[in-house]
Amino acid sequence: MIARFLREIRIEHTLFALPFAYVGALFAAHGFPSWHALLWITLAVVGARTAAMAANRYFDRDIDARNPRTARRALAAGKLSPALMLWAVVLGVLLLAVSALMLNPLCFKLLPIAAAGVLLYPLCKRFTWSTHFVLGAVDALAPIGAFVAVAGTVRVPAVLLFLAVMLWVAGFDIIYALMDYAVDRQQGLASIPARFGQLAARRVPFALHTAMVLALAWAGYVAAASGWYFVGIVAAGALMVYEIAQMRAAANLFVLNERIFVANMAFSLIFLGTTWAGFTLR
Repeated sequence: MIARFLREIRIEHTLFALPFAYVGALFAAHGFPSWHALLWITLAVVGARTAAMAANRYFDRDIDARNPRTARRALAAGKLSPALMLWAVVLGVLLLAVSALMLNPLCFKLLPIAAAGVLLYPLCKRFTWSTHFVLGAVDALAPIGAFVAVAGTVRVPAVLLFLAVMLWVAGFDIIYALMDYAVDRQQGLASIPARFGQLAARRVPFALHTAMVLALAWAGYVAAASGWYFVGIVAAGALMVYEIAQMRAAANLFVLNERIFVANMAFSLIFLGTTWAGFTLR
């Protein structure tokens, strides 16, 4: 059951959130943060990610059951109980709260914002096509939250990291939503593909990812990162070129999303490495 639950909440997607949380911590420390901070930042991300995905699966279980792509998900197929997901939400938020308390008072004061984001995001697709940006903002709480965890305050680089991650996640979530274009329209669900069409959904992500690259570059400039950091900006540009090529070449949307998922996961790890070098190697 544990393995099925971990598959259901896509535990591997934590690799999207954790590297940028560590990026936020590196920015705040202007070097390597304490191991105490890294431990509780890691647990906070795991708690928030678990609560968010469990809430998403719980609220969407009927929608998923009517979608051929998602009907095999364990909760939609009745292989896991809704109560299990509710307990996962409670425990995930509790882990997030304890982690925030162990980091600093400001983190704990901001906890309601984070908790509201992870719990309310799944409902957005029912009434607004901006749901991609809500998801992006929820994921972007990782770097700005980690910055606050280390610095105890919010500064311009933290805001720029928040903006960059929000645009980054929103961009590839729009590409992901292409797979459900027909089903979303049938069920009256909101997304950029369903609202504006597939052509727009193929173009908007590149505009968002261009803005992401600019925001990351600006954050590095403001924080006075060394040249190593900007190697990561080059990697972000290469990611965009790769995505454009895949959008043109991949006829199968499932293959396209798998390739883009792997590329973005690799980018997040590369960018973590270049950010570490940018603040520790001078």
